Amino acid sequence: MKMKVLLALGLLGSLSDVHASLKWEQSQVELHPAPGDATAVGTFKYTNTGNTVVHFKSVHTSCGCTTAAQTKDQAAPGESGEITATFKVGASTGVQQKSVRVETDDPNEPFTTLVLRAVIPQLMELRPTFIYWESSEAPKPKIIAVKAAKELNTRSLKVTSSNANFATKVQLAGPNEFKIEVTPRDTANPSDASLKIEPDGGGKAFYATARVVNPTRAN
Repeated sequence: MKMKVLLALGLLGSLSDVHASLKWEQSQVELHPAPGDATAVGTFKYTNTGNTVVHFKSVHTSCGCTTAAQTKDQAAPGESGEITATFKVGASTGVQQKSVRVETDDPNEPFTTLVLRAVIPQLMELRPTFIYWESSEAPKPKIIAVKAAKELNTRSLKVTSSNANFATKVQLAGPNEFKIEVTPRDTANPSDASLKIEPDGGGKAFYATARVVNPTRAN
């Protein structure tokens, strides 16, 4: 009887020594993509510090603009690997925070949330992005103020109007600053135009809208 108890205690002791443990080098990454970068990519490295294999069950991101890829489906004891998260910048500006939820068969910590933080500079600021005239107004010019980021090193702008009824003229207002003068040829009839604004260095285009509208009447 004593022998059976000792064997049971020994078995329990050996089982208690069997554990999985995935240790992450860092669970948060902050990125500063350069102007014009299409993506921001962060890498999360891990090591299995336990003595059993850790299997990955799923890896999900918080939105469709972010994807995640893992190098392995499992990690043996002492083995290292990484998960790469890619955020599509698109038209985003400012601070963008996305998360990656990782599920494993580690009984002590089955879920881990990784955070990708991207700080994206605003390359060009337009004030305002929409200008309009009522059909009762005189066709006088209105101004769109433009401020470009220093990284663009912009010396001139090219402005293309989608409607010949709206003429545009660009003036330099200071270092990296411009004024776009927009003038309708007439305001007799409703019309609108998309104004495509391109810095001389090429790359991303920016847009504003000009419109002639019917006058607002109170009921």
